Amino acid sequence: MSVWIEAVCINCDMCAPECPNTAIYRGEQHYQVDADLCTECVGFYNKPACIEVCPLDCIQIGTVVADTI
Repeated sequence: MSVWIEAVCINCDMCAPECPNTAIYRGEQHYQVDADLCTECVGFYNKPACIEVCPLDCIQIGTVVADTI
């Protein structure tokens, strides 16, 4: 599974530098996650690092809900 970032992201750039897999990138409207690269930080941290540093709590684990992207 992968994490995903909700549309309320403000592009604060807190999450991308924390990703050990460089799975987070700046999209057209807000940051995005490459699901093929995201491992939820397994093997690196106990929890996804991006979730830990996000000031808006807009990074979720699981299936993307269409109206939130």
